[in-house]
Amino acid sequence: MNTPQQFCISQKFFFDAAHTLRRDIDTEGSLRVHGHTYYAEVSIAGTPDAQSGMVVDLGRVRQRIELLRPQLDHRLLDEVPGLGPATLENLCAFIWRALAPDFAGLERVRVWRDALGDSCTLGRP
Repeated sequence: MNTPQQFCISQKFFFDAAHTLRRDIDTEGSLRVHGHTYYAEVSIAGTPDAQSGMVVDLGRVRQRIELLRPQLDHRLLDEVPGLGPATLENLCAFIWRALAPDFAGLERVRVWRDALGDSCTLGRP
């Protein structure tokens, strides 16, 4: 049996942030400033380098995330340039746009809130 040559590695991080949101359901609570702990996971796919054995060094992924994280952590997401309304979908897209230039094999970005049990995943088909 042959071993597949495509691997997918991932790195998880979290951030705490506040936001408001205009919506038709739970309108009053959504319009008030409220906060969540968000979790995000980025996945990068590829073939391991022949010398290092890695798709990408996870230390490099963590370094890049640490440049991105302060843009979201302990922020009012309504004021983050380029984010748009603070939906899970827009958070996935924001993280994707921030990391894609550094990681050609970016495969998937997932953002979720454990306390509410909801999540969104943006990825290649």
